[in-house]
Amino acid sequence: MSTFKTVSKDKAASKKASSVKASIEKAPSLKTGKPTPFGVNFDGKGVNFCLYSAHAEKIELCLFDEQGQEQRLPLPGRSGDIWHGYLPEGKIGQRYGFRAYGPFDPARGLRFNPQKLLIDPSARALEGKLPDDQRLCGGIDQADGQDSAAIAPKSVVVAEVFDWQDDRPPAIEWGNTVIYEAHVRGLTQCHPDIPAELRGTYAALGHPAILAHLKRLGITALELLPVQLHADELRLQRLGLRNYWGYNVLAPWALEPDYASGQNGLSAAQEFKTAIRTLHQAGIEVILDVVFNHSAELDVNGPTISLRGLDNPTYYWLNEDGSDNNLTGCGNAMRLVDEPQVEWVLAALRHWVDEFHVDGFRFDLGTILGRTPSFRADSPLFKAIRADKTLSNCKLIAEPWDIGPGGYQLGNFPAPFAEWSDVWRDDMRRFWLHGSLSLGQFATRFAASADLFKASDRAPSSSINMLTAHDGFTLRDLLSFNQKHNQANGEENRDGHDNNFSQNHGEEGLVASESVMQQRRLSQRALLATLLLSQGTPMLLAGDEFGHSQQGNNNAYCQDNELSWLNWQQADEELIEYVAALIALRQRIPALTANQWWQPQEEDVQWLDSQGRALSAEQWQQGPQQYLQIVLSQRWLLVINASLAEAEITLPVGQWQPLASLTGNCNEDNSAREGNLWRAMAKTLSVFELSQSA
Repeated sequence: MSTFKTVSKDKAASKKASSVKASIEKAPSLKTGKPTPFGVNFDGKGVNFCLYSAHAEKIELCLFDEQGQEQRLPLPGRSGDIWHGYLPEGKIGQRYGFRAYGPFDPARGLRFNPQKLLIDPSARALEGKLPDDQRLCGGIDQADGQDSAAIAPKSVVVAEVFDWQDDRPPAIEWGNTVIYEAHVRGLTQCHPDIPAELRGTYAALGHPAILAHLKRLGITALELLPVQLHADELRLQRLGLRNYWGYNVLAPWALEPDYASGQNGLSAAQEFKTAIRTLHQAGIEVILDVVFNHSAELDVNGPTISLRGLDNPTYYWLNEDGSDNNLTGCGNAMRLVDEPQVEWVLAALRHWVDEFHVDGFRFDLGTILGRTPSFRADSPLFKAIRADKTLSNCKLIAEPWDIGPGGYQLGNFPAPFAEWSDVWRDDMRRFWLHGSLSLGQFATRFAASADLFKASDRAPSSSINMLTAHDGFTLRDLLSFNQKHNQANGEENRDGHDNNFSQNHGEEGLVASESVMQQRRLSQRALLATLLLSQGTPMLLAGDEFGHSQQGNNNAYCQDNELSWLNWQQADEELIEYVAALIALRQRIPALTANQWWQPQEEDVQWLDSQGRALSAEQWQQGPQQYLQIVLSQRWLLVINASLAEAEITLPVGQWQPLASLTGNCNEDNSAREGNLWRAMAKTLSVFELSQSA
């Protein structure tokens, strides 16, 4: 149920609804209005409506009262291809939509159908859900004649005041950034210290229990899975499932109302803003995962509810025969090339920054942003973002691929974008879990993948290093399952990645013998240490710091239940302390925080073999090896034994003291040390600090 439905039950909302009904009954004529801004703008006296369509012949504004009665008013203004109109005495709370008139000619990609009520592409709020109803389909080979207004979601005019209380962005330097990827509901739904009525909501994000955990770890940025208003795909509805992740976005300017608690009389937007303000006060940035690669309209069998009905060939990439060019695997792909579409995306992003004070964005299937249709680092959208004073100063992160031709673009995005590095993920898994990586390859990844980012004059922070993400195994599952177990998704285990470089250590499943569990614990800590002590920007998946499992499901996009929600009551407290110690150490090492490419001659880094000697060229390039020592900033030493057996490592000259909480051997003293020899347990990364007296 939307926030607006809930609010309409009280007396104040009833009065507002009556006022809306009265305004419709008066049947005012629209004035011409203005061609900016996109969407609606309430000026205190009325409402301006504005949207884009190059091919429409007529667009009607459709106003609805509380009984669902519709009044249609043709938009009188057209400036170029921007349609607009002004409704005198229009009110906050007014429900509305559009009907677009023009040819239905699939061969040309034109799918106008005025029988279909369309939501505003720039709607700030919607009322109603997208149901499993054939009346929403606009037609495949010929226009569908069924009217959809009775069941289509309605756009809603909103305008709210919020007291930001001198809120300021934390403005964390990239070199100090540690990202924590989380889902609003999944992070908070099962936390025992959060009141039941707040769990799973925006309010819970700012609860002291969540703040304390993030501060304990040393997290500097909370990256949230989509909070743009999304829809459940019809296939999932028929299976009794929901789109948990939220990537099927219906209204990219609107906040998802399902994560609102409704407590203290706050709207969803006010509640989310309060949480962001509180996170900022704690020194934590907020990054939104946003979707501008496809929409919830899916393919032509899906609903005609917005962009398809407004101007299909302008908003979506199409094939020569007029069919959807499915570059995303989601049925459609947004065409972000022409100036109006570019400005629409920029305005949407600025809306999230200006209205919600978010600090950055992660772009799902980000290659779409650069398609012209081939990928270009100087695409119109990239150039516009770089030139925008607001957006160019945000943290911008790309998922550097889509499924179309030339879709894999890791390392090719322009500054200031950082990029998710699946190469870092897979290579580190191969090194620690399969022993199938040379030291040269390991060092390249450890040094922020300079082979991918340095030549294009980008900073080490451009590499977003990750062991896991929402899409795939959790860390615990990575070490417990060789095979995915996605039967609960209703696709007979066909969905999800098959090539995960996972390692169950000899027994499939969470329950295993003590010897296997010990090996898993060592691998878990070695991987986490590698993530948090590598150059680049580390991203930690929520729950990996305490052993969260999804029971082997590596594609839990539709599991809005205990499978995905973090189980705080089973959290591994020792592992949390280990991760917190790693992050605290990271912030002390200049080689990791300076965000400058390492220069060996300046002694940022030294690479040593198991005998404490500089590696030769042959050692770098020969087959898989498993022993390495890394000296960072002349003061910290990382000793790596990735083999399956204990090994004697000769430490470099100096008084190196093991950090008790960060030695893979878990020693509280020097019992594993004899002089300059260190007996390194199998599958460990141990950390030493040079004595101050040295």
